[in-house]
Amino acid sequence: MKNLLDIKFYIFDLDNTLYSGQTKVFSEVDKKMSSYISKKLNVDLGKAKEIQKKYFYESGTTLSGLMKYDNIDPYEFLEFVHDIDISWLPKDLILKKELEKIKEKKYIFTNGSHSHVQNVTKQLGINNLFDGVFAITDANFIPKPHLEPYKKLISKFNLDPKKSILIEDIAHNLEQAKNLGMKTCWLENEEVFAKKDADKPYIDYKIKNLPSFLQEINVLKVA
Repeated sequence: MKNLLDIKFYIFDLDNTLYSGQTKVFSEVDKKMSSYISKKLNVDLGKAKEIQKKYFYESGTTLSGLMKYDNIDPYEFLEFVHDIDISWLPKDLILKKELEKIKEKKYIFTNGSHSHVQNVTKQLGINNLFDGVFAITDANFIPKPHLEPYKKLISKFNLDPKKSILIEDIAHNLEQAKNLGMKTCWLENEEVFAKKDADKPYIDYKIKNLPSFLQEINVLKVA
């Protein structure tokens, strides 16, 4: 943990990372994706779900597959699938407290949209605590785990990879970060896709709870 005292740039994934996957926030987005595909491609919801997952596994995001094979307007897709009501999601006062203690730069790096980031972080009560957001539109719709968005993130915010840490719920999204010199942290979960490659050497830290991990770091700083 002590080598984290040199970290100057904290980079957080959004979905299932800044909030617990057990809240099922992303399942709301998931349903909207199926609905969108069903209407656009004129298929039933079962077939839509099949297409959705196929594109996700093959292309990194469902959107990438839809753009590649079905000529879907990415802005229309993002606006539709991220228009969700998550007013039931409680504020995370513990996470807010620990993020406030971190005086270094903090960024969100997501395959989602800026509006989705705003919606989620506002609901969690942490929307004013970040120095920047790198969303899928900033990456020209090329998603993690492709290398290009990581490089663009570094360039956009002038990050020093060797003084950065990426915290993610999808294990294989950490490989490119490690290759570029970042510290990597996997937020443990039982999603089959997310935990695939969780035993790889490019993962430096494995945690069960994000606020607790940040609290450990903050305690070290004042020790």
